[in-house]
Amino acid sequence: MSPSDIGYTPILPEGWQRPRGFSHGVVANGTRSVRIAGQIGREPGQAHIPAGTDAGVQWRVALTNLVTVLKSAGGQPTHLVALRAYVTSIAEFNEAGPAIGAAWGSTLGRHFPAMTLVQVSALIDPNAKVEIEGEAILP
Repeated sequence: MSPSDIGYTPILPEGWQRPRGFSHGVVANGTRSVRIAGQIGREPGQAHIPAGTDAGVQWRVALTNLVTVLKSAGGQPTHLVALRAYVTSIAEFNEAGPAIGAAWGSTLGRHFPAMTLVQVSALIDPNAKVEIEGEAILP
């Protein structure tokens, strides 16, 4: 469990195995909610993601962008209660696992919100491989 000032508690139903890299559900007791729009792996100020940018790099940039928006609202990564990630290839997501894990660790640490992962046919930038949106509860 992650220490948090919002009473963040991951939910693990009896008899279920602990998931790797996310929580099945969470309970939080904060007072303000923040909804963070989908963030892609485009560096701030760039018009587009450079062609050939790998999925691991895009995850790091997308998560960094998400955390930047959250911090601008007065939150911290431990305030995240849900993430939704859209990828253009589950196979590429699986292949990039170590880089995605490193990106997660450098941006969210050992905090694992509830999460959904969905494959989609395309994203707003033709070179985008991931888009991540989030929900946070602030104290």
